[in-house]
Amino acid sequence: MSCPLCQTRKPRRYCAGVREEICAVCCGTEREQTINCPLECEYLREAHKFEKAQDPNPAAMPNPDVRVSEEFLVEHEVLLAFIAVALFEAWLDTPDATDWDVREAFDALTRTYRSRDSGIFYESRPDNVFAARLAGSVQNKIEEVRSKETEATGGTSVPDSAVLGVLVFLQRIERAQNNGRKKSRAFVDFLGGFYRPLGRAGAAQPEPDRPRIIL
Repeated sequence: MSCPLCQTRKPRRYCAGVREEICAVCCGTEREQTINCPLECEYLREAHKFEKAQDPNPAAMPNPDVRVSEEFLVEHEVLLAFIAVALFEAWLDTPDATDWDVREAFDALTRTYRSRDSGIFYESRPDNVFAARLAGSVQNKIEEVRSKETEATGGTSVPDSAVLGVLVFLQRIERAQNNGRKKSRAFVDFLGGFYRPLGRAGAAQPEPDRPRIIL
């Protein structure tokens, strides 16, 4: 019996993406390229641990005029965790989405909150269906929390400028974490670090961990 992908080597490990046993070489070369690897795959998670983060060109970073300081992140760490969890939960509802779809979602979200911060509201929606779902879900959760706070207190402690700053920060992290593979979910895996599942149906709801980012 040979590997179903290369038809040459002997299969050595079960691939949840292919749902068959494949060889170690194909696992390494086809991972997140032609195979939709589930995040729970032990080989994928091990690979993500040892992948070197990208070193993007600072001049090519998105929204270069938005300054995100360490003080800003400390002040808004709860908002950071909330948006990271909201994005990861949006991905759980859109599991075929990749880091590239998340990148498009960030582009739309930052444009939307830029316009809100300027006082001229314009909602940007990507043509990409996956990216649109991710962006829409995150925006709805942010606005739901702000609406409830406004109803309770008459105002919100989460200004558009703070939301924009957090989105830009995560947007830049995606550029560093994305491994460049066609179906990369390395950044999505990173977001999972903010999310702590507490059980299956009927158990307590998931809660965000404290942010796990080295500044």
